[in-house]
Amino acid sequence: MQERLNVPPNKSSLLDLKRRLLFLNEGYRLLERKRELLTRLVYEKLKEYRLLNKSTRETMSEAYRWLSILQMRMGSFRLQQLSVGMPEAIEAKVLPRSNMSVQYPSVEIRKLPLQPVGILGTDASLDETRSSFADMLVKAANLAEVETALGRLLEEQRKTQKRVNALKYNVIPRFERTIKYVESSLEEEERNNLFQLKLLSQQS
Repeated sequence: MQERLNVPPNKSSLLDLKRRLLFLNEGYRLLERKRELLTRLVYEKLKEYRLLNKSTRETMSEAYRWLSILQMRMGSFRLQQLSVGMPEAIEAKVLPRSNMSVQYPSVEIRKLPLQPVGILGTDASLDETRSSFADMLVKAANLAEVETALGRLLEEQRKTQKRVNALKYNVIPRFERTIKYVESSLEEEERNNLFQLKLLSQQS
């Protein structure tokens, strides 16, 4: 790694370096703030994901329990016949969403009121099964949204952390070392000039 920047040790360079260092420090503070906010969002989304994942699994288990009951009461062949032309149970839209400049799809989904099937020989467990599977689909869609958002927030957090580390441990220290070098060179030059002036005054 380069210890310092390759610049001429003069006052113009010093002013430019100090100005650029101010911008870098401000950028570092903004990125550090973004990293903190992203970390908080990640923890919130992770908590939301865990709760929703548990709830989705429970709803899925309930839905398949009702499906097993329905299958025992009506038989697999009859169940396949019923599944053809079954009214829609949910309504969903996928919209773009942004959080901390992170883009991910947002799912707007709702459970529709159950429409009567109107087929003779159906069992009451049919409505329970339809309702349970609609609940499962709603939760599964919400879970997928949270999982996608969590993944993208984590990736953005990783990128931001990388930029923060680069500024903190590489770029800013290099500018600081260069500023010290230029200041030291200018001081040395000033001492030499004073020494030469002193010699000239003594000779005259």
